Amino acid sequence: MDEIVLRGMAKWPNVPAVYGWLSLDRRGQWAIKGERISNPLVTEFIGRNYTRDERGCWYFQNGPQRVFVDVDYTPRVYRIVSPDAAPLALEASTGAPVSAVNGAWIDETGAALLETEHGIGVIHDRDLERLLPHLTDAAGAPLAEDALDERMGGLQQGREAPLWLRFRGSGVRVRPIRSESVALRFGFRARPEPPAGEEVCR
Repeated sequence: MDEIVLRGMAKWPNVPAVYGWLSLDRRGQWAIKGERISNPLVTEFIGRNYTRDERGCWYFQNGPQRVFVDVDYTPRVYRIVSPDAAPLALEASTGAPVSAVNGAWIDETGAALLETEHGIGVIHDRDLERLLPHLTDAAGAPLAEDALDERMGGLQQGREAPLWLRFRGSGVRVRPIRSESVALRFGFRARPEPPAGEEVCR
């Protein structure tokens, strides 16, 4: 976290938290009460001070105050930052580079989810086409278009399929997942609510 945030937390330790104001959409865009935040200095500040509590609720530490975040799907959104035909490189929408992919899934809508050292996140929908060349068979060989379509279709229907994601020289098995199970499976709350009796700002 930023030094100014840490100093604020130490100086004012009991500031009521904020719920229901800040949100993160499936494209990694922040919004306050539905109004998109377009100032890059503000979004970078939020990204540097974005974390989770022991309940699985994600929040932005704004000085001494926690501003809890409603997430449209996952608490992270990942972008592909590598050039075409280069090895896959990923970055979280907060700007953090990805060094490890521990799991990969396709949901029933065709959305791709990855678990990295930063946690579970959805691939930005505009990057899905760029992800396809990095999907392979078990030996790391590229797939013909019809074979890839068949395997992706099977995953969307909830069936296992022989599909792997190549990242940093390793293959990560791609599994099916249902979107409604993501929050429970990965231990986060998409719509944080305060504990009973806690003083909050709305």
